[in-house]
Amino acid sequence: MKKIPKQEYTTDFKEQVVKQVKMGKSISLVAKELGLVEQTLRNWVKLEEAGKLNGTGTKVVTPEQMDLSRLRAENVRLKRECEILKKATGDSMGESNT
Repeated sequence: MKKIPKQEYTTDFKEQVVKQVKMGKSISLVAKELGLVEQTLRNWVKLEEAGKLNGTGTKVVTPEQMDLSRLRAENVRLKRECEILKKATGDSMGESNT
């Protein structure tokens, strides 16, 4: 099974998302709205509180790289869904013939 590529996000994006949480929105709501994993958002909030969200060890990601990363992950997810559907329809057709 193919591994879903790790998504990359710009520092500006991370800062804006963390700002939404700091303004009172729940982590689960923000994560759901933006299609993020809740734990990823929690990690960003912790890093921001520690002053390390924009640390020197963070990789600079352009918006284009972020979009490409998101599209790659979505592509892998959709391929998996297609495989599941193909197996499910094949199984159901095999059951109906017997």
